Amino acid sequence: MTEEDFALLRSHRNNIYRYRRLLETQLSTLERQYLERRLSEEQTAIEMLSRSIFPLKLGAVNVSRRPSPTTA
Repeated sequence: MTEEDFALLRSHRNNIYRYRRLLETQLSTLERQYLERRLSEEQTAIEMLSRSIFPLKLGAVNVSRRPSPTTA
């Protein structure tokens, strides 16, 4: 695993946390839909990256796909 891989994982993880925090705020429907789509894209990206880094050993990094606060 290279420094670039670590940086990409950190970046995706930070984006996921940021989108989750934003989803807890008061948003318009359009803003919420955008953030939910971006959250899903970031989760998919981190899963794909982790599979390429750890193909057989660990599988995907365990990033829970929590439902958005409005659907919980």
